[in-house]
Amino acid sequence: MDLRKLKTLIDLVSESGISELEINEGEDRVRIVNAGSPAPAGQMVYANPAPAMQAVPAANAPVATAPIAEAPAAETGSIARSPMVGTFYRAPNPESPNFVNIGDTVKVGQTLCIIEAMKLLNEIESEHAGVIKEILCENGQGVEFDQPLFIIA
Repeated sequence: MDLRKLKTLIDLVSESGISELEINEGEDRVRIVNAGSPAPAGQMVYANPAPAMQAVPAANAPVATAPIAEAPAAETGSIARSPMVGTFYRAPNPESPNFVNIGDTVKVGQTLCIIEAMKLLNEIESEHAGVIKEILCENGQGVEFDQPLFIIA
């Protein structure tokens, strides 16, 4: 594979924000992993057949990261966090009422919301009993792993 083409691919990966790109051309195989999203343990980044063509983005390549909203530290109570990456929904469908609203009393095991991940709807249940003090996400918003969703006091 042409080194100019490889450099162009590395630049595209670092600018686009995608985490990984794999290209196969004949016997040549190149996998480019963005430095902002480390490869899982045991996974190697390499190119065949020449080891000189190893595809690793430059250390100073800009990586766009979105800040994750943190819950206010001054709030008392427990924080219900997202157990996965996905899309946050407050109700089972658009016509149904929300699972919980601010001021509602919740019990342990009560459904707080749904997070859709890979076309699967995952009900997120309360791990604490109390009153919903704040809802930290908008309906239909993408959420990250461990992102605060609710404050329960």
